[in-house]
Amino acid sequence: MKKNATCWLFPSGKWWKILLIMKLKIFFLLVSLGTLQAAGYSQDSRFNLKKNDVLLTEVLQELQQQSEYRFFYQKDIFQQADRVNVDMKNVSLRQILDEVLIRHGFSYEMIDKVITIRKIQQQKTAGRKITGIVMDTRKQSLPGVTVLLKGTALGVVTDKEGRFNIEIPETDPIVLVFSFVGMKKQEVTYTGQEDIQVVMEEEVTEMDEVVITGYQVIDRKKLTSAITSVKAEDIMIPGVNSIDQMLEGRIPDLMLTTNSGEVGVVPRLRIRGTSTLVGNREPLWVVNGVVVNDPVPLDSDVLNDPDYVNRIGNAIAGLNPQDIQRIDVLKDAAATTLYGTRAANGVIVITTKKGHVGKPVVRYNMTTTYKRRPRYSDRKIDLMNSKERIDLSRELAAASYLYPSDMSIVGYEYLLQQLYAGVIDDEQFAIEVKKLENNNTDWFDILTEDAFSHNHTLSISGGSDQLRYYSSVGYTKDNDVIKGQGISRYTGNLSLESDLTKWLKASMDFNANISERNYEQSAVGSVNYAYTTSRAIAAYEEGGDLSYYQKRYNSFYRYDFNILNERANSYTKQENSGFDLTSRLIFRFTDWLNGDVLFNYAVSNADNEDYWGESTYHVACIRKSNYGVAAPSDSELPYGGELSEQNTRNKTYSLRAQLNLNKYFGEEEKHNINGALGYEMSSSRYKGYQNTSRGYYADRGKNFTSVGASDYSKYTAWVMNNQPKITDNLTNLIGAYLTLIYSYRNLFSLNANMRYDGSNKFGSRSNEKLLPVWAVSSSFNLAELPALSADWLNFLAIKMSYGYQGNMLDGQTPVLLLKNNPRDSYYNKFTSSVASYPNPELNWEKTGSFNTGLELAVLDNRIQISGDFYYKRTKDAFMNKPISNVNGLTSYTVNSGEVINRGYNISLNLVPVKTRDFKWSLSTTISKTKNKLNTRPDAEQHELSDFLNGSALVKGQPVSTFYSYRFIGLSLVDGGPLFDDYSEQVDLLKNLNKYETFTTVLKPTGKRDPSMSGSVYNNFIWKRFRANLTLAYSLGAKLRQSRILAQRPADDENRFIYSEFNANRALLNRWKAPGDEKNTIIPAIIGTNQPGYYAYNRHWTQQGGYEGIIFAETAWDMYDYCDARVVSGNYLKCSNVSVAYVLPEKWLKTVRISRFEATLSATNLFTVCSKKLKGQTPTQSVFSQVQLSDRPTISLGFNVSF
Repeated sequence: MKKNATCWLFPSGKWWKILLIMKLKIFFLLVSLGTLQAAGYSQDSRFNLKKNDVLLTEVLQELQQQSEYRFFYQKDIFQQADRVNVDMKNVSLRQILDEVLIRHGFSYEMIDKVITIRKIQQQKTAGRKITGIVMDTRKQSLPGVTVLLKGTALGVVTDKEGRFNIEIPETDPIVLVFSFVGMKKQEVTYTGQEDIQVVMEEEVTEMDEVVITGYQVIDRKKLTSAITSVKAEDIMIPGVNSIDQMLEGRIPDLMLTTNSGEVGVVPRLRIRGTSTLVGNREPLWVVNGVVVNDPVPLDSDVLNDPDYVNRIGNAIAGLNPQDIQRIDVLKDAAATTLYGTRAANGVIVITTKKGHVGKPVVRYNMTTTYKRRPRYSDRKIDLMNSKERIDLSRELAAASYLYPSDMSIVGYEYLLQQLYAGVIDDEQFAIEVKKLENNNTDWFDILTEDAFSHNHTLSISGGSDQLRYYSSVGYTKDNDVIKGQGISRYTGNLSLESDLTKWLKASMDFNANISERNYEQSAVGSVNYAYTTSRAIAAYEEGGDLSYYQKRYNSFYRYDFNILNERANSYTKQENSGFDLTSRLIFRFTDWLNGDVLFNYAVSNADNEDYWGESTYHVACIRKSNYGVAAPSDSELPYGGELSEQNTRNKTYSLRAQLNLNKYFGEEEKHNINGALGYEMSSSRYKGYQNTSRGYYADRGKNFTSVGASDYSKYTAWVMNNQPKITDNLTNLIGAYLTLIYSYRNLFSLNANMRYDGSNKFGSRSNEKLLPVWAVSSSFNLAELPALSADWLNFLAIKMSYGYQGNMLDGQTPVLLLKNNPRDSYYNKFTSSVASYPNPELNWEKTGSFNTGLELAVLDNRIQISGDFYYKRTKDAFMNKPISNVNGLTSYTVNSGEVINRGYNISLNLVPVKTRDFKWSLSTTISKTKNKLNTRPDAEQHELSDFLNGSALVKGQPVSTFYSYRFIGLSLVDGGPLFDDYSEQVDLLKNLNKYETFTTVLKPTGKRDPSMSGSVYNNFIWKRFRANLTLAYSLGAKLRQSRILAQRPADDENRFIYSEFNANRALLNRWKAPGDEKNTIIPAIIGTNQPGYYAYNRHWTQQGGYEGIIFAETAWDMYDYCDARVVSGNYLKCSNVSVAYVLPEKWLKTVRISRFEATLSATNLFTVCSKKLKGQTPTQSVFSQVQLSDRPTISLGFNVSF
């Protein structure tokens, strides 16, 4: 049975990968254990105490001197206590306290570094006798547990078997309170049971009490900055295999958008708007205090492109969500300053799971997921069936519609051509047309499939006072609904923490991952093909063979095409691997001063391979002949296929030294100073290799063919010009930082942060190479004021911060950089070329950030409200300035921009119902972001397409604003589209530049990014059942409806109706006769035999006499890009719904399982959005090809603890 399970989890061919991870982990574990075993009898957290015939107070004084703990008790509590004798060596504090307190009739409670002592009163009272046993979650008995009758001092202590026997007076109700050091206090109501069984859970520091910034752990009551913290288990969505995809709507001020539902695609994240125009807008990822880098360095222009689909993965793509403990999102300047210039877009800090004190706990988590493929019936996709499409073709032919010159002749148009050529007669024509009408090819069924995925994580955790450990291995197989696409990932994790001596602690975190990503070539676009291709076209011949049609390459060439052949003979494959090792030493100098040294070494490798086989249409276009036909002499690929390779190697070293201060002083220690002073440096080196080769045979031993140089001269010329590209980029960063927090009790706190970052990329003057970033902040807890003291008020704090951040842009240098080229065959000499032009005047991009917030908690924290308002102003923002190409480049980066971001967020957490068996928790968040550009870009920077797709920068408008033509209705005569295009105000457009022309004739119709987002989260617990429902919403985005008349993107030369493409059913409601313009805004189809054809087919700006900038080509593409085709992108979707059940312990005893939980969950069950979308997903605006939408999933999971 075990062998079968192992083979299923780790398929053949992958053994070496998982064994590599296991060997590395075992090596580090053995080394650490060997070191820690030698320190097993160290003095840190271990005590030697020898006292003879002394008072208890003397013992406590000695313990207080040896430890960081303080004892609190009533002054006369020990008056009747016996004197004690203690002789204990190398024992824990708990063992001593059990000996000197519990055994002498006293109980104690340990909270942080404070131990409270009270006397246990044992009375022989006539009444009820209650017996029972106390155990931990692993069913181990707990001796020394204090058992008290609530509201009294009457109690006992459990014996060595964990049993207790207590006699209590007759009261109603009877509530027993169980307390034990290191365990959560528990109250149990006695209802007449013969024997009470109590299970106590381990006490851990509540996550809500602290925040983790990566540099410090801060008491939340003293927090002065804007940080949102969540437990990973609270946002965990079964079947989702990357933590970033779980953040939608759960983090205030974080906007998440995705333009593809394919597996492994990275969502776009924006924290508090867009602060930079040219640079990277993504937040910084930090894992266990260390900044992590993306596996492949991508240009900011690529990452910022709203249509870019990132299948490569980001910095945390190799991290198993099951290994994550918590996430802290740093949003304002006071929170992000310590990360310097890298953190201008916010920071997301991930803390992974650590070990605990106690016996080993083995956990196994398994989830299997069903993902539903798209269908034509989804959300009423408004596409024509075969008969409707053929009827449209008939009408086009009858209207003498002029098809584009590069159209593939297929379907009805092909049969019509054969009829006119005399190849077939009328009867044959009618028969074949009937077949086309009945085809109704289901492209979604052919190209996609319902997918099943699964993931597994096996972990072990435990430890002692000297050594705590956590380790896990994981495997994920995430199959996509697009056939052949999927991700396989192996992960390994090891965490060790050790108290080596009283003054030295050590820890180590090791993460490793190996993954393989398989995708189709992006040019294939199966989902886009299913949406846009006519269903009258057949995928197969009647005999079952693939059905090809002649797809035009241009006006002169056409080659055989079938998308199934393209898919079968092409692929994109990426193999990633990496590991990350972090080692930390903590030196304790005094109770209030310690030092921290951290070293990190990380390696990542990414190998990407793109392949096109020789039988594909892609290769036929390069070869200039169909597959099986000899290539002409001017072919650039006479034999074989095309292989593109991209290999990236990244090594990063980081070293940080930090001095930490946490000093209490003054009367009753009312004052506290908490601070850190540190210095860090890092070095990151990316090595890359790129090459495209032709003549490759993947199916014949992965070999290349040889071609005679004289046979195909153009191929030879291509080979000579196509040289491999090798890159070697080294980035060194240094930084020094200081943070100080002064607190008075828990009443108020003042914080100041500063960091200096250095870079040789900016400015030729030394004072511009270093940029100080700083922030000041404060918080005031009004609930601590005596005048506001009340039992119902738990917390009421206001906070405020202001800071100054910076940002830098890669690829810039203050000096001219030359690169040495190889020998030039023409000159027979070595040559050089410019690698980077100098930009000595470029400075840092600077952002000032203001934040103010309020936090309120009342009624025993059952109602919690928080909110923030922020204002960010970026000046000297990077912008591209076009220049004449006689200078050697077409644009230049300058500091000339100003961007304003402002917004607010409100969070509400409620516990409306809380009883013994039932609890209902409700959380909701709302975030609003408003963005505006205050600088006018260069007049010639943006083209018309930039304004239409939302990438143009316009003064006074938000980033991602897109423009549209002004539609005014349909012609009363022929139903053609009419626009307010200044045709009668031509003089107003004279002498205007591009920017002025486009902003005048076009209308801003919205922005692609949402301005508001949030979620509503419900959690229900009833006995052993747990259920939750998460709804996410997004507001403020706009998007275009699918194109009706322009079936090619705007950057193509021809934009008409194509025979191979399907059509929107909206065309069935088009204008057909005078008077229809009152009931429809869908234009008529106008053929060449109609008088107005040429007026619509060629815009007036392209006709003679116009002296301005051309801003349109045809009325048809103007219509598809007009304001009438813009709709709301608002949506409300069911992100996740789940039900879980925990089996009773008595059912599990025989199989030695301590806990078994089963979970059934679903994602993306429904989406509420505008009816005008007609099947479009609201998260995608059709500016490029249609991508896969987020698919509905159903998951079944099991979580088992041993």
